[in-house]
Amino acid sequence: MNFWEVIFGGGRWLFLWHGLEVTLVLTVLSLILGSAIGVLVALMRTSNLRPFGRMKTSRLANFNPLASLGKIYVDIIRGTPLLVQLLIMYYVVFGSYQFMPKIFVAAVAFGINSGAYIAEIIRGGIQSIDKGQMEAARSLGLSNWQAMRLVILPQAMRNSLPALISEFIALLKETSVVGWIGLNDIMRGADNIRFQTATAFQSLFAAAAMYLILTAIFTRVMGRVERKLKHDDDQR
Repeated sequence: MNFWEVIFGGGRWLFLWHGLEVTLVLTVLSLILGSAIGVLVALMRTSNLRPFGRMKTSRLANFNPLASLGKIYVDIIRGTPLLVQLLIMYYVVFGSYQFMPKIFVAAVAFGINSGAYIAEIIRGGIQSIDKGQMEAARSLGLSNWQAMRLVILPQAMRNSLPALISEFIALLKETSVVGWIGLNDIMRGADNIRFQTATAFQSLFAAAAMYLILTAIFTRVMGRVERKLKHDDDQR
């Protein structure tokens, strides 16, 4: 069977088309959740909370509960496989809630996973900003939160954009494991075609091409955003 017969014969291309819809929706939901978690954890890890700071001679003087909690989250998520996290989320965390849509469960799992990587990227961006900018913002009457939100964080996000783009692309490709919980994404669509036609090359090649096109489009769009931000900075 040639490529056209395998993919388009019997309307089998619909497996890939519906898989594309699932992949895109899942990626967008995961990006939103992962970005929110990432920013929050990055702020936690760069916070200056020292509840026992007055205890000069105590080991707890430099203890930062928010930073410690954020580090534990990052270490656990980055130290365990994404597939294991997905299966734990589906069979353990939401195992008693069979009514929960699978795409929601997957988005939570992917969002939590991506959030750990985004947090470290943004934390690096925050730490790359000169400390004098925070001091200058505070001297103008801004609170610590206002200075972080209005001065530091926007610059950190711009500095982190190339690494964030790479993480977003990786997330798009990592969604290919959701077939383990029965979601019909691009890869599951390719598998369905493979099962029906007993051929592997054509369906897997089509899936690979779809991922390549998606990542190319996303890279091009985000590249334009990055160039525009750089141009705006140069104009200031």
